[in-house]
Order: sequence, then C-alpha cells, then structure tokens
Amino acid sequence: MAESLALSRPLFLKTLLAGETALKRGLIILACLWMTVVVILPVGTLLMKSLTNGAGEFVGLANYIEYFSSPNLSGSIGNSVFVALFTTLVSVSTGFAFAYALTRTCLPGKGLFKGIAMMPLFAPTLLNGIALIYLFGRKGLITKGFFGALPGIKLPLYGPVGIIISEVMYTFPQAMLILSIALSITDARLYEAARSLGAGPVRIFFTVTLPSIKYGLLSAVFVCFVLAFTDFGAPKVVGGNFNILATDIYKQVIGQQNFVMGAVVSVVLLIPTVIAFIVDRIIQGKQAAIIAAKSVPLVPVPNRLADSAALAFCGITVLLILSFYATALFASLVKVWPYDLTLGFRHYHFTGTGGGGYNAFFNSIRMSLYSAALGTVITFSSAYLIEKIRIMKPVRQAAYFLSILPLALPGLVIGLSYIFFFNAGGWTVLGLAVPNPLNFLYATMGILVLSNIVHFYTVSFLSATTALKQLDIEFEQVSDSMGVPFYKTFFRTTVPVCLPAALEIAIYYFVNSMATVSAVIFLYSADLPLASVAIANMDDAGDIAPACAMSVLVVVTNILVRLIFSLITGKLKGRSQAWTQK
Repeated sequence: MAESLALSRPLFLKTLLAGETALKRGLIILACLWMTVVVILPVGTLLMKSLTNGAGEFVGLANYIEYFSSPNLSGSIGNSVFVALFTTLVSVSTGFAFAYALTRTCLPGKGLFKGIAMMPLFAPTLLNGIALIYLFGRKGLITKGFFGALPGIKLPLYGPVGIIISEVMYTFPQAMLILSIALSITDARLYEAARSLGAGPVRIFFTVTLPSIKYGLLSAVFVCFVLAFTDFGAPKVVGGNFNILATDIYKQVIGQQNFVMGAVVSVVLLIPTVIAFIVDRIIQGKQAAIIAAKSVPLVPVPNRLADSAALAFCGITVLLILSFYATALFASLVKVWPYDLTLGFRHYHFTGTGGGGYNAFFNSIRMSLYSAALGTVITFSSAYLIEKIRIMKPVRQAAYFLSILPLALPGLVIGLSYIFFFNAGGWTVLGLAVPNPLNFLYATMGILVLSNIVHFYTVSFLSATTALKQLDIEFEQVSDSMGVPFYKTFFRTTVPVCLPAALEIAIYYFVNSMATVSAVIFLYSADLPLASVAIANMDDAGDIAPACAMSVLVVVTNILVRLIFSLITGKLKGRSQAWTQK
C-alpha cells in the first residue's frame, strides 16, 4: 500500500505540473490575443478605412493623393512639426536646467520644487490654453497690465505662440523627470578622473556630463516631440486658424463627419510618432546597458554661486507654473471677468452651460477608478506572465512587443480606430459574414475604460516589468521545485512585495484618465458625458469660466488622489523594506 502511494506521488506531481504548464501557455497566449484585439485589429481597421471611399469601396491611395494635393490640409504637417520642434527645444532645455539644479546642486526644498514642477501632469492640456487666455487674451491679466496697474504686454496668442507656450507647460515635467533620472545615475568616478586630469567645470560639462546622459537626453527629446506633435487639447483652445494634424482630425470627424479623411489624417499623424517610437526604443535598449553597469552616485558639493543660481532659476520656473494655475483658480471664482471681480462659486454650479456639469465630473471619476482598477490588474498580470514565466519565449517576446506598441499611438488615433472597429456590426471574411462579438461595448463606459487602458498601457507595463525584475527568479524556481502552483506564488509573494509599484500604476491610470481628452472625445456618448470633454464643449460654446472651473475640479481631484496614494504607498514601502531587512 505504501509502495503504491510512493509510486503514485511522482505521477500525481507530473500530472499537476503538466496541467500547470498548459495553464501558463494558455495565459501567455491570452495576453497576446488581448493586445491583438485592442491594438492591432482596431489600428488595422483604421488603415483599411483610409484606403476606402465613403461607400466603403477600396480606392487605394486616392484619399492620400487628395490630402496632399490640398494645401490647407497638407500644410498642417509642417505646422505640427514646427510646433513640436520648437516645444521640444524649449522643454528639454528648461527641463535639463531644472533637473540639473535638483541633482547637481545643494538646492534647498528640492522636494517642494519638484512637486510644483509636476503640477501640469495633473491638469488637462485644455487648461493650459484657457489659463493663457486669462493671462494674454484681449482682456487678459497681463495684457491689461494687471487691471491697469502696470503697462500691458500683448502677445499674438492665437496661433503658434499660444500653442507652443501651452505645450511647453505640458511637456516640461516629462523632460524634467527623464533627465533627473539620467543625471542621478551618473558615475561620480568619471568626475574625479576628469578633475584629477586638470579639466575645468566647462570642459567637464561637455566631456563628461553630456556624454553620460546622452541616451536620457535623446529620450527626452523624442518624448517631448511626440507629446507636442500629437496633443489636441491646447491647440483646440488657442490654435485659432493655425491648423495642425490633431485638430484637423477633430474637424474632419466632428465638424464635417468625414470619417474617411479623418482616418487619412490619423495615419499621417501616426507615421512620425511611430518613427520616433522606434528610435526611442533603440535608445532605451542602449541606455539599459549603461544603467546596469556599476557606478558610484555623485553627491553634490555646496557652492554658493551655483546653489543661488539654481534657487533663482527653479524659483522663477515654479512661480510661472503656479501663476498659470492660480490664474485659472482665480478666473473660475470671479463673477464676470474682468468687469466684476467678486469672488464666489457661481461658475461651479454649471447652470445654463453644456457639457453635463457634475454628472460629467462624477462620470470621469467613475471611469478613472475603473481604468485604474482593471488596468492595474491586466497590466501587472501581463507583465508577470511575460517576465517571470520562462516558457514559450517567442510568444512572450511577441507579447512584449505588442505591450510597448501603444506608446506610439496618439489618443486621437486610438479613439477613431475604436469607432471603426467596435461600431462595426461585423465583417465579410472570405465571403462569410462574421459578426463582431465586441460591438456591445460601443457607446458604453466599457469602451471608454478600454481606450484609457490601451492609451496608458505601455508606461504602466514598463513600470510593472521594472518592479518584477527586482525580484529574484529564485522565487519561481523554488516554488516549481516544491510543486507550489505559480499562481499561489504570484498572490502570496509577488503581489505583496510589488504592491507599492502596483499602486503607482493605479494612480498613473487614474490621473491620466481624469485629464485626457484625446482618447475619449470620439467615444463618449450623450448619456456618458465626461469632465475633460465637457471642458472642450464649454470652451466651444464660449463658456470659458465654467470650463475653467471644471478644469480646476479635475486638477484638485488628481492632486488629492495623488496625496492619498503617496501616503498609502509610503507606508507600504516601509513595510516592504522592513521585510527585506529581516
């Protein structure tokens, strides 16, 4: 009897392992299918739509020929490139100077300066344009010299100047964060060697500092270029008659109901972002090899002149950022700008305005919560399968590629491709009518959540992958040797240790889902108004103050949620560190 039990135990374990391997294979394939359905098929549908006419007949490149033969349309390409290049130049320059001050000087209050510099990340880009109107519009605060107290300053606000200022406000925090990381990991031994050879500060800067952060610098350039090239919010508010690709898509789809030409412009918008994405991926791969090398952290040395200059520069920068949002807050409270400056919450009632009012605001909170919860589960689980399950390597590599692909997709492209894909009742494949099983999602909260998850998927996926790489693979190896199912290891070990990273992913989804307009402006329905779309609609209707009030609500909500999550993750990180020290 005992002998038969001893013989049956290895057989049982073998059967158990075989079943677990089959489950792993199925889940990895499911991760590939998930990204195929939500990314490849919708974008493929968009590409096919751009090759057909209004009746759905295939016309090849005729739509593209029509597009490039129209100066009014094709001129948007040059305008978009100009805005993106100029924005990138200013954002990366100021972002580098700010990051340098944070990492290479003894600047007091670094945490406060960095926190204020990140404020634009919590705001819809529409708010940057609205704040500019209140500052430099015809009746703007600075245009009128602070209500006549000072000489006024006029700017040609509506056009490239207004767009560039708004985009710099939007992209500056991104450049600052990337360059802060690049500067913080520089090897101090390089500087010691340079000084021992008699190199001065200027020569060290050009021969050591810049070469050591070249990959981070190039990454910041491409990120800022893509963000400025594809942004829709700010150009919609202060673009005026200066056409760019993002607003052209909106005009073609919403204004003229020309979905075919909207698809064409979307593909044109997609090409530069894909090129920038590929180059950035190559750069990131090379950067990873440098980060993996052993290095000694550089500790800044007090220098009164450098520290004073850093304090002055950072102080001016955060003052400009605060002035934007303080102006927006003030304008949302003023009764009638600039005639009656009585403060109150009249504009927060949203009476007599379109957009949905508080219904839209709470819908956005609900959508963001769903996006954060569902997006975190899907993203972290997919990252675990790709990073920790060491089978089916080609399939996992394909899943990894599909997971980073959404980074190259502008929000407007995702939104329009989802219209074509999810609104279709079915397709004809090889003469057979195939119904669309996902059609039920169209015009529901589900498609809004799905678009947000896909739009912000790549950054979350890479964050999860980074956290998982910090866990030794021996956790999985020991579990396998002891016959413990991988899903038990996942829930008992991986998730608790990586919980702070998972919460960071959740807050990233929430904040961006609250602020985004480009990914959802084509997908919302009258029954499901959203705060960011309400801001755009109120701006169109001339209700600037209520639009400003809604923007302030979004910013305050994001900041409060960020603070709450910071408190939670701070405690969890302390527990995780205590666990690792035992």
